[in-house]
Amino acid sequence: MNPLPQDMENALTGSQSSHASLRDVHSINPTQLMARIESYEGREKKGISDVRRTFCLFVTFDLLFVTLLWIIELNVNGGIENTLEKEVVQYDYYSSYFDIFLLAVFRFKVLILAYAVCRLRHWWAIALTTAVTSAFLLAKVILSKLFSQGAFGYVLPIISFILAWIETWFLDFKVLPQEAEEENRLLIVQDASERAALIPGGLSDGQFYSPPESEAGSEEAEEKQDTETPLVELG
Repeated sequence: MNPLPQDMENALTGSQSSHASLRDVHSINPTQLMARIESYEGREKKGISDVRRTFCLFVTFDLLFVTLLWIIELNVNGGIENTLEKEVVQYDYYSSYFDIFLLAVFRFKVLILAYAVCRLRHWWAIALTTAVTSAFLLAKVILSKLFSQGAFGYVLPIISFILAWIETWFLDFKVLPQEAEEENRLLIVQDASERAALIPGGLSDGQFYSPPESEAGSEEAEEKQDTETPLVELG
């Protein structure tokens, strides 16, 4: 009948929920924040991220794999010494595989210098190596006579072309986005730690006061007794 106790109960419930939300926002654990910051700073002190290290290993694999294929080609076509002299000393653009090996060396030097030594966070270096590799291989396949020299005339150009584009994909879709995400996480954690430092000692549960629910219940019971007592006396 009397809406006052129900309104008081709703007000108390809303006050408690608002206090709980404030407590969730401001109860920042400085120890946990410092642990996260130290973990991110530890990654920075390593000098190179794990995904960038994997990329550098793949670039090294590119050079070693092309070198291995070239050495096998030298050994198959009449011995290493004779074929090496023919392809290097008497270099012929139309029949030699030596330039494909030099192309792998070019990719290795540029990419390691850019992304391991200088630690670039841009794609221009990989774009340069991939563009040079693609243009050179396409011109060599069109103008040279490699296809008439057996299987290696197909294998070396195709492998070099595929490896160059795998490196581009790995850097553009794995290395750079993941490092940017880790940097954003570090900035967010540092910003949260600075905000936590502005709150002296944080906010504890004792700083919030809400009337006990038992008092509201007792007041409602007393009012019911007051309204029911005259009815009993009239009876």
